[in-house]
Amino acid sequence: MTVKTTLSFTDRHHAFLAQKVSEGVFATTSSAVAAAIERLVEEEAEQLAMVEAMVDEIRERLKTPIEDYIPADQVFAELYAELDQREDN
Repeated sequence: MTVKTTLSFTDRHHAFLAQKVSEGVFATTSSAVAAAIERLVEEEAEQLAMVEAMVDEIRERLKTPIEDYIPADQVFAELYAELDQREDN
């Protein structure tokens, strides 16, 4: 189903759309706008999938027993030592 609507664009956006249509990248301004919206939909779905993956990872890490955690001072000491080695090279 197609819905007819009215949109307003800045001069810059209108010129860009008109150029893409004249170059044959898109058949019409409407198809260019539809492609842009479709890209937004896809990007939002990708972002949601990434957030869900992060949530899953956090949930899994929450199952880690406290005794398996490495103290922060130990982790940072190792990182600083590694950085010092890199600077020496």
